[in-house]
Amino acid sequence: MANLQPVRGTHDLLPEDMRRHRAVIERARDTAALYGFAEMATPVFEFTEVFARTLGETSDVVTKEMYTFADKGGDSLTLRPEGTAGIARAVISNGLSQALPVKAFYNGPMFRHERPQKGRQRQFHQFGVELIGVPTPQADIEVLACARAILAAIGLAGRVTLEINTLGDTESRANYRTALVDYLSGHVDALSEDSRQRLERNPLRILDSKDPGDRQVVADAPALADHLTPAAADFFAAVRQGLEALDIPYEINPRLVRGLDYYGHTAFEFTTDALGAQGTVLAGGRYDGLIETMGGPSIPGVGWAAGVERLAMLIEDVPAAPRPLVLVPLGEAADKVALTLAETLRRAGHVVEQGYSGNLKKRLNRANRQNARAALILGDDELARGEATLRDLDSGEQTPLPLADPLPALAAYRPADR
Repeated sequence: MANLQPVRGTHDLLPEDMRRHRAVIERARDTAALYGFAEMATPVFEFTEVFARTLGETSDVVTKEMYTFADKGGDSLTLRPEGTAGIARAVISNGLSQALPVKAFYNGPMFRHERPQKGRQRQFHQFGVELIGVPTPQADIEVLACARAILAAIGLAGRVTLEINTLGDTESRANYRTALVDYLSGHVDALSEDSRQRLERNPLRILDSKDPGDRQVVADAPALADHLTPAAADFFAAVRQGLEALDIPYEINPRLVRGLDYYGHTAFEFTTDALGAQGTVLAGGRYDGLIETMGGPSIPGVGWAAGVERLAMLIEDVPAAPRPLVLVPLGEAADKVALTLAETLRRAGHVVEQGYSGNLKKRLNRANRQNARAALILGDDELARGEATLRDLDSGEQTPLPLADPLPALAAYRPADR
């Protein structure tokens, strides 16, 4: 017998879940548009090289978490584990580097084979923003302001903390890498196995380790801020000044890093304590070397992505489902009238459900379970008078409704957003 449970790490979005999901996406979409971002969509799968190059051949995502398969033509394809790489690939393959800046937002499913936990699944959804082609701090400030505005639109502005850091420029990171490796090499025995491996290929990632022993070692590590070039220090100062000018509160987290070489300057996360230990709901940074790493021209970029499931768990003012009108036809003749009446009402913006079967009492009970606003009862007596009986299911009041022109009397029952 077939296994009829969802695959581990996936879940169904039932109507209540979907309303939460849509509320996040729609508010994010509307807010991003105010900042001049236009919606883009890239394929759910790409050539594996797109992600192997951008995420790093030795990263955990590439080596452990990607869903990779060979298609019938023998090409290696991967379900997208994140959205930025696809947007960057689209900039290259569509010649968008000739029309900079590119300001795009996207949303959709991503796929990673990792341990499912609260708000994190193997198929999950992200909303993201990318600003490509602007090398100045103005772009960093704008994407951060957009992120903050979206979180405010969702109702989370007071429940999140913006943490920022600078990764400096290439020269800053080279100087810091040398100092960090020198320090960590003296504490190898205290590092976790993962961090020992990262010491060779990606030492900055050790700063972000959650292992208690690693965190104890990292507490006394040299600070990247002490190895910034003057230009990198000025860039970070300009970002902070912009946030302050916009009254966007932030905290500097010197251990906030991005491990790949194409990241630089601003790194940031919006975090919350409402979800337990896994508190990041939106994260991003500047990736000036990404497009060049993929084989395109040298084009700067900055952006972020947010987990829709996590935001949906936090949203409080979830829109209620619209309350329908329920048609209750009693008899074959009434069924035919109800069919055309339902379509007339729907075209006028009403949400209409049909009471398909059962006696009057059963149909009205079902209408109450559907949280219907009113019932339109159609029996032989009503049809003989050219009417329906309009029963207000909140007050119980009944009034005749002329079938020749039903819309004026139903105006008060039309959902406000229709």
